[in-house]
Amino acid sequence: MPAFICRVITPDGRILRETLQATSAEECRKTLEAEGLCVLSIRKEVRISQVRIFGKRIKPAEFILFNQELVALLKAGYPVLKSLELVEKRVENPNLLEIIRKVESEVRGGKTLSEAFAQHENLFSKVYTASLLAGEKSGNLPGSLARYIQYAKIIDQTRSRVRSALLYPSLLVIFSAVLIGLLVGLVLPRFATFYADFGAQLPALTRFLLKLAIFIKANLLWFALFLLALILAYIVSRRKDSFIIFKDRMKLRLPFSRFLIQDSAVALYSRTLGLLLEAGITLLSSVSVAAFSVPNRFISSKLQSVPESLKNGQSLYDSLQKTEVMPQLAMDMIRIGESSANLPGMLAEVADFYDERLRDRIQTLVSLIEPVIIIFIGLVAACMILSIYLPIFNIIRITR
Repeated sequence: MPAFICRVITPDGRILRETLQATSAEECRKTLEAEGLCVLSIRKEVRISQVRIFGKRIKPAEFILFNQELVALLKAGYPVLKSLELVEKRVENPNLLEIIRKVESEVRGGKTLSEAFAQHENLFSKVYTASLLAGEKSGNLPGSLARYIQYAKIIDQTRSRVRSALLYPSLLVIFSAVLIGLLVGLVLPRFATFYADFGAQLPALTRFLLKLAIFIKANLLWFALFLLALILAYIVSRRKDSFIIFKDRMKLRLPFSRFLIQDSAVALYSRTLGLLLEAGITLLSSVSVAAFSVPNRFISSKLQSVPESLKNGQSLYDSLQKTEVMPQLAMDMIRIGESSANLPGMLAEVADFYDERLRDRIQTLVSLIEPVIIIFIGLVAACMILSIYLPIFNIIRITR
């Protein structure tokens, strides 16, 4: 249903701006006049999906805030439809606003909240729709949403820590690469011309860097074409499942990222599975949803075999053991949770443990990466300085 932006005058003389959904502008005008308002203007709202090129973008913090407001209204006794209408007025992100309006229209048409949000799983997650479904089945939608909010906050914090940990080293690497390119490509050749006028023999280090600069300049076009081909190949292949799984599998073979990715996957999987079980979802349905919560597609593809093993009568411990992607410590804790009939509680313990270990490993990695990169940049700078100043010493010796 289209939305219309209306400017109206209230009986007490105030000018307000309202956004209403109606089939036509005439229907919108009749609705406002029936409420005793004087209509100044009505114009159809241009939806963001009609003008946006690069897709929809909703920040996790905005979605968490939306759910917090929704939970507060539901706890206050408002029905779902009225709660959506009230929350909609305070949403600023046009993409999220558009989705809420679509969900509101679906709910008004007779669908449940979980069914309405299921059409937008590509923007949120299956974990969210599963939490809504669990809340609707148990009759405790605010409680189920509150558990999801806590889960989403932890996941967002973990991702923010990983991004912030990699930001500084990435900037240092980019800066050092630009510095090396400028020195080798521009500065050093000019100094070499100056040295040649004196007929001095250049040191081996300077000759090596000059040859490197000449080689790069002579083949710059080929380097650019090769880089462009790699970029195009990546753009074409990046959405293919086989390429994504291969790329994520290669990440697990890197010396440092392997432990970070594995710890993050275990924490996400355990927390998601525990959340769904606590909300009342069956184990078979929960493991199917939890497998998609893991961002690494290779690990996720391995975990997707767990439901089939459960159908064959195996325990969760035995099913996960077959995947060979979970560390033994996590497996032992899950086995204890199964035997003690406290699987959701033990999964929460597993998630907390691996979240804490991930945080410690990130801090350790950052504390190691920073001095290593600084030392590397220092060595590069030293080589550049020596390649420039060593010939100067030779020139001084010759002139004497």
